[in-house]
Amino acid sequence: MSSITISLIVFACVFGGAIFGMLVRAALPEHHLSNASENIAKLGIGLVGTMAALVLGLLLASAKNSYDTQSNELTEMCAKVIFLDRMLAHYGPETKEARELLREAVSGALDQMWSEDRTSHSQMEPSTGSEVLYGRILGLSPKDDAQRSIQAQALSMLTGLGQTRWLMYTQGVMSVPMPLLVVLGFWLTIIFISFGLFAPSNATVIASLFVSALSVSGAIFLILEFYAPYSGVLQISSAPMRAALAHLGQ
Repeated sequence: MSSITISLIVFACVFGGAIFGMLVRAALPEHHLSNASENIAKLGIGLVGTMAALVLGLLLASAKNSYDTQSNELTEMCAKVIFLDRMLAHYGPETKEARELLREAVSGALDQMWSEDRTSHSQMEPSTGSEVLYGRILGLSPKDDAQRSIQAQALSMLTGLGQTRWLMYTQGVMSVPMPLLVVLGFWLTIIFISFGLFAPSNATVIASLFVSALSVSGAIFLILEFYAPYSGVLQISSAPMRAALAHLGQ
């Protein structure tokens, strides 16, 4: 399911729980709504609310950290691509074909990672272009120590770029465990049922509960979006890779 669908389900459960609590309040005998009963219920709900707030905060922080990590990896990878191209340029005219392959690989990755098909994880799978480029650089015949040094550094850098690319691919499968989302949704629903149970039935209260439920489901939406930086609504910008592509071959 998409992040929007899951967030809407959470919103429906949470806000529906608040409305359900109001309906239950109208059907309960008066002694069930006494101050003593309300105080005990608030103690229990306070404990649940604390656990829900901790889990929600930790999930949001973890998801944002994952998003920032992948964004930094992309920026670093683009910087290394530009430096690799400049190294090959200093090697000599023999690397013209290798530089063209590098540009084609970056252009292909740009089209693949930010394609119109945002729902498929296969869009992040690295192509074989880097392997062809590795073979091309490995096949160079250095004429002096300077060229041999550049060739060795280029091969090492290309290996690092390949590792980073596969790391980005494997990180793309990270997501929030569904059982954890179910438990968190259950806790939030229980909390909002208690809100409705001890709240008066008027337009102001209903509007407040609506906004609160919308805010909670929005937090769930952000968590899920942060774990899908190349396929969701909050996509990582393609500007670093476009900037790198503009500098290649110069």
